Amino acid sequence: MHIILADDDEDDRMFFKDAIYELKVKTKVTLVNDGVEMMDYLNNPDNTLPNVIFLDLNMPRKNGMECLKEIRSNSVLKNLSIAIYSTSASEEDIEETFVKGANIYIKKPNDFNELKKILSDVIHLNWQYHTSGLNKDNFMLSI
Repeated sequence: MHIILADDDEDDRMFFKDAIYELKVKTKVTLVNDGVEMMDYLNNPDNTLPNVIFLDLNMPRKNGMECLKEIRSNSVLKNLSIAIYSTSASEEDIEETFVKGANIYIKKPNDFNELKKILSDVIHLNWQYHTSGLNKDNFMLSI
């Protein structure tokens, strides 16, 4: 499974990568610092598209909301699975990302074991069901 994480916080990127690798699931993780880097990666035809994008909302240069909108309006990228991965748990952010087409919303946990549990759940999700059966009840992933 190929995963991209777009997050401007270096500690969060390392925390995420360490948690993924501890899951012992065959994954390739690509880390990018912001939305501009992520969109450059996704729009480069030489790169393999990911199975899941983990997208932070609050990033410089291009934020997660802008990336989400750009991905969903691109015919090549529009069907990618997008997990919003943010410190925000505001109803407004959750509602807006749901309406704009994110597949799931994850509030960043502070605990490493919680992060591993969430990432395991997301990696093992049946994304085909999750993208076709989207509803507000299963949008916010919580432990």
